Amino acid sequence: MTPLSTTPSDNSGARALVLGGGGSTGNAWLIGVVAGLLESGLDVTAADLTVGTSAGSTAAAQFSGASPTDLLAATLAVPAPQQGGAARPSRPHRSGPVVDHLERRRKIIASSGDVADMRRRLGAAALVLDEESDGTWQAQWRATVAARLPSRDWPARRVLITAVDARTGEPILLDRDSGVDLADAVAASCASALPYRIADRLYIDGGFRSNAENADLAAGFGRVLVLSPFGGRTLTPREWGMDLATQVDELRANGSSVETVFPDSSAEHLFGTNAMNPSLRAPAAQSGYDQGKAIADPLTAFWR
Repeated sequence: MTPLSTTPSDNSGARALVLGGGGSTGNAWLIGVVAGLLESGLDVTAADLTVGTSAGSTAAAQFSGASPTDLLAATLAVPAPQQGGAARPSRPHRSGPVVDHLERRRKIIASSGDVADMRRRLGAAALVLDEESDGTWQAQWRATVAARLPSRDWPARRVLITAVDARTGEPILLDRDSGVDLADAVAASCASALPYRIADRLYIDGGFRSNAENADLAAGFGRVLVLSPFGGRTLTPREWGMDLATQVDELRANGSSVETVFPDSSAEHLFGTNAMNPSLRAPAAQSGYDQGKAIADPLTAFWR
């Protein structure tokens, strides 16, 4: 498997949809926003390119097999776990609380010289966790991811799913021509702690490629819509140029029209350290749906 070329072709008349990472609640918010837009007459899933990172890769795969309306209904229909009851599994690994995972990542970033060094260090940390694990995570995680996908087939429209090689730190892009099952591609893109194996390679979260959005992959497209559950925030130093704001500036400087959508300030508590809380998926989806309906008119003028 070789990395795909990121050299932009002539897509000046084409549209790209960028679905950023953001955990379980971020995935729900993405579904809600796209469903709200669709109900208002704007179908952004018909983009010429969809870039999916981590939770955004799950959403990209979900949109390829089911309507956003049905996905929203299913998300809102799942009852929140009861205190003391059995919660629906999210990620069956030993990463501990989200806040601890974020703190580990902050320490690795602080000790890194640049983004390539950061990727290598994050990969090395994941490999250590893999050595300490009992080996059951891979099958459990794949089953969890596959159960979330309405279809196991890659869509006809072009979808890019991001990941990072855990051993080398090399950024990887997966698509229908990569020879990788869709469920495996999504599982790799969402592997934020333990690495996920595909054939003889191990992968970690696609958000480690640059940032949670990887909007730079839409270079050359005339219109780019970025949905970012994390609101464009980044843990990397600004001088590395990996943050969403810098990527958007570069896209615009090269001729793309770009619109970004972040969660409303009233919903910020649903993300960040709460991103893996399954009890918050329904309110995150509802917030996204309300927001999608509210912004549909100006986005329709932009998208069409």
